[in-house]
This record gives sequence, C-alpha cells and structure tokens, in this order.
Amino acid sequence: MSNRDMNNPAMEEEDEGDVFLGESDVLHEIDVDGEDLPDAYDEDDNDNDNEDEVFDENDDSVHTFTGHKGELYALACSPLDPTLVATGGGDDKAFLWKIGNGDWAAELPAHKDSVSSLAFSYDGQLLASGGLDGVVQIFDASSGTLKCVLDGPGSGIEWVKWHPRGHIVLAGSEDCSMWMWNADKEAYLNMFSGHNQSVTCGDFTPDGKLICTGSDDGSLIVWNPKTCESIHVVKGHPFHTEGLICLDINSNSSLAISGSKDGSVHIVNIVTGKVVSSLSSHTESVECVKFSPSSATIPMAATGGMDKKLVIWDLQHSTPRFICEHAEGVTCVSWIGTSKYLATGCADGTVSVWDSLLGNCIHTFHGHQDAVQSISVSANTEFIVSVSVDHTARVYDTSEFQNKME
Repeated sequence: MSNRDMNNPAMEEEDEGDVFLGESDVLHEIDVDGEDLPDAYDEDDNDNDNEDEVFDENDDSVHTFTGHKGELYALACSPLDPTLVATGGGDDKAFLWKIGNGDWAAELPAHKDSVSSLAFSYDGQLLASGGLDGVVQIFDASSGTLKCVLDGPGSGIEWVKWHPRGHIVLAGSEDCSMWMWNADKEAYLNMFSGHNQSVTCGDFTPDGKLICTGSDDGSLIVWNPKTCESIHVVKGHPFHTEGLICLDINSNSSLAISGSKDGSVHIVNIVTGKVVSSLSSHTESVECVKFSPSSATIPMAATGGMDKKLVIWDLQHSTPRFICEHAEGVTCVSWIGTSKYLATGCADGTVSVWDSLLGNCIHTFHGHQDAVQSISVSANTEFIVSVSVDHTARVYDTSEFQNKME
C-alpha cells in the first residue's frame, strides 16, 4: 500500500542565521471564483442527489471532496486552520479546500506525475507538494499561489517534511538521495547520500537537530543536517531484513520506531544508534507506526499492518497492550491530538477510532468505496479526514462520540 559511530552533533540555534522565521503569521482567507471550482459538496447539499443515493445510507461523512479524477495518495491538514485541507493523487493534481465550505477550493499547479506527498509548514503559512516527477512545489497556504519550484532529485519524491521551527523542507527520493532546501530563499541547501535504494520515509527530529531516514535497502540512517554526515547507520541483525515502509520519532527526539515489509517493528536509540527494542506481533508488512503523544501517562506506540491488525504497544515492557482486529489491512494511523484515542484507516474503506487504554473501538466511519490511503486529524481535533483509492476525500465529525473522548 505504500508509494511507500560518530559523535552526536548539536545544531546550535545561533548558527542558524536567518534561515528560520520568528512569530507565525495569521492565515487569511481569499475568495475564489466559484465557477472555476471542482465539484465539492456537503452532506446537506446531497439530499436530492439520486446519483449518490445508493451510497448515502452507508456514508457517515459530513463533507466529501470530489475534485480529483484519480486515486488519492497524499493528505495534510493545516496545523492552524481547522478547516483547511490539502489533497493530492494520481491525477497529478493537488487541491486546497475547506471543511464545510463546498464553495471554496483552489486547484494547485499540477505536477507532471502523481502527487505523492503533502505537508504544511509548522506555522501553517506554506504547503509543500512532492511528486513522482521528482519536483517539490511550495505554495502560499492561504491562497494556493505557487511560491517556488524546488528540483534536484533524479527520480520521484517519496515524502516531504518541514523543519519543526523554520521554512526548511526535506524530501526523500526514489533515487536513493534526500534533499533539503530553504523555501523562503528558494535555495538548495544540502543533498544527503548514503542509502542504496529508495528513501521511503524520514523526518527531522522534533528538536530540529537531526534527521532520521529509512530506506528500501533495510537501513535507518541518523544524519547531521548541516554537514550531511551520517552519524549512525542501523542495518542488519537485529534490525529489519527487508525495506522500511514507515518511521516515527518520539517527542523528546531520543527514539525512532520503524516498520518494514518483513512485518517487524524496531525501536532505535537515536543518540547511540543501537536497536533497543524489537516488537514482534505482525505477520505481514507494517504500513504505519506512531509513538503516543508526549502527554500519555503510559509510553505507547501504535502500529498497523496488512495482517489486519492495529497493535498498541506497551513500550515499558516491549509487549502488545492490545491487538485490534480489522476487516482488512491497516494502512494508516493517527493519534487524535494529545488524547488517548487514535484513528486508523483500513483497506476496506473504513476509518475507526480506538481507545488506547481499553483497546476497544469507539466508532467506525463508513463512506469510502475503496481502500483508505491516508488519514489526518484537524487542528482542533473535531474532524478526521481521509483520502482513498475511490478518488474522494471524506471528512468525519467526531462530535457524536466526543463525550466519550473527554
């Protein structure tokens, strides 16, 4: 389902110069001519739509975006505006649109191949789109205006991520490389070379000092962003035997968790480069991994796989806390804000909400007619957004079971 020992350095703040911005700006809305918009509709606009009537009885979504003409792969919710969403997919297009506002949407300048990844900057001002055409495009998030085009990779972009405190964008490529740019200056900064196959996953550590990447070559590399040097290369026993699909970094930037095609999950100490835990439960490829929020009373992680399982792990004992069965493979997972609840997207088109402390399913949303590829939670945690192979993005309102989440 996926597209997809040296000294520990410290990135001193004073060395950053004018690379990073200060206080974030407030986003503002810009009206768009409704005649130029793709089709988008709200639940209330659908009452007399006979064409979709056959699906309405089993559709729990409160808003459906139908502007795309192909499978959807990429999704991002604004970190500031609870209604602003970006989607992208196999029609080579990306759109900005707003939950509950079917009259507002902005079609972004197209890539020359599928849009594989989308990400908003930490302050919500900029949106990055990565395409299989090897290009990263940067947009003004409030209007959809193209700001700049960043190129360099010789093959498709697997993922894009932003620095947690600045307009520095990072992208992993199918050509084994990773690239970093300054989006404000439209300037290339660094290229990282060390993997032997596609760089399938990666991110800055939350403190912004290091980068972790995973590859189809079965390795995880910890990098110094300033020097491009690899600090640790984690590969071979007791690590994964096949390519990495996903990784996540915990809130204090000390641990990375990774999932692989081989069905294994490992936790690596970023400082030492050592595998500190191997979590064995999945029997097929692990598609998604997420550490619990920093506010969690018990350190946990959630992993989902094509074996139809969501596993909630007790990290203190490296054992499964709960194994939550699904009808089909679990393709994506997201914690709901800082709560004990998390949502999963499934290959059967459903989105489910789970209580990590009890292991039970709080609610299952229906609506998609094909596999869910990605999910995201709105900034105010009131909406769960999902994108699917069925060409649509759907929004689910959590208010009907919000009392269970308090």
